[in-house]
Amino acid sequence: MNVSSPAATTGAPPTRSRHVGLVILALAVGGFAIGTTEFASMSMLPLFAQGLGIDAPTAGHVISAYALGVVVGAPIMTVLGARVPRRRLLLILMAMFTLFNGLTGLSPNYHWMLVFRFLAGLPHGAYFGVAALVASSLVPADRRTRAVGQMFLGLTVATVVGVPLASWLGQAVGWRWAFALVAMLGIATISAIAVFAPEVPPDRDASPLRELGALKRPQVWLTLAIGAIGFGGLFAVYTYLAHILVQVTQMPLHTVPWIIGVFGIGLTAGNMIVPAFADRALMRTAGGLLVWSIVMLALFPFAAGNVWTLSIDVFFIGIGGALGTILQTRLMDVAGDAQGLAAALNHSAFNTANALGPFLGGLAIAHGYGWTSPGWVGSALAVMGLAIWTVSVAAERRSEGALAEAC
Repeated sequence: MNVSSPAATTGAPPTRSRHVGLVILALAVGGFAIGTTEFASMSMLPLFAQGLGIDAPTAGHVISAYALGVVVGAPIMTVLGARVPRRRLLLILMAMFTLFNGLTGLSPNYHWMLVFRFLAGLPHGAYFGVAALVASSLVPADRRTRAVGQMFLGLTVATVVGVPLASWLGQAVGWRWAFALVAMLGIATISAIAVFAPEVPPDRDASPLRELGALKRPQVWLTLAIGAIGFGGLFAVYTYLAHILVQVTQMPLHTVPWIIGVFGIGLTAGNMIVPAFADRALMRTAGGLLVWSIVMLALFPFAAGNVWTLSIDVFFIGIGGALGTILQTRLMDVAGDAQGLAAALNHSAFNTANALGPFLGGLAIAHGYGWTSPGWVGSALAVMGLAIWTVSVAAERRSEGALAEAC
């Protein structure tokens, strides 16, 4: 697989395609399918717990199994696919995703569902990593982040449309049909990629060893750390939003999907607006978003008492989710000729944040700091992310200064 982005690293013209918009749309449909299965599984937890005859804590292991599959699968699938052309690799990854989500819907018991959810998570990170490389290779260098953001719109729109649809379907006709819906979305993605994605020959020098070379670069680790820690605040609030809405805001349970939808709209707006700034000043935009998240998460405990102020703040917190798109482009910039692994690892970092934020937020609640304390926890995580960002920027400037002196 040719893992470098021509437009990004060499100034070469973008990959030729007569259907750039349709290619990005096809990739976004895959993101929509992945976002739907990832987030809808959380909302359907009581349904499949009852259907499989297990309690809620045990059913929660199914969610963890998928996240573990993402963390493990992102580097492994990318390294194994190092010499596979991007288009073919995308088709393989989405075929795996489709198969194992379909089998999830056919799970005869809890143990098989646990296995199928883990396997369904394996292609998740690698798909987004390769899709980001494909999207960025189709456009000039000064539009890369916007192209990646457009591809990620599938994931963010899933939180507004796909998750409510799958949840409704699960309640109306059974949770198994929700996974069948995801499998059908996977089939649609496979068909669209097969028709519209351009053929890109593999790089003759590509190899698993070269992909692993990304792990030798300090800036790759710093960028991953920004995401794994700085992004955790968003999940600290999102995870407990339903409880906060009922316990603190004192709204009825049926209002929860509307507030979750507001969060999804914020995510979508962020990925539509922020990448244009990032294409002009990538790291400055990343730092600005971390500051934005620090403020919005810190305001959350004060906003939680009223549904209108809560909704506004949740929308603004969602905008901060554009950090994921920016870090995706940053990883492609700092990974040299090992961009595939670096881009995929962004989703390992994303799922690390998804585990860290709720864990620390839950500890704060358990120790008596109140239901709104995840807002303070999230703000603190964003501060830590900003500190790592500062180290990254300073190290890069020192490196550039040393290079200038050598010349």
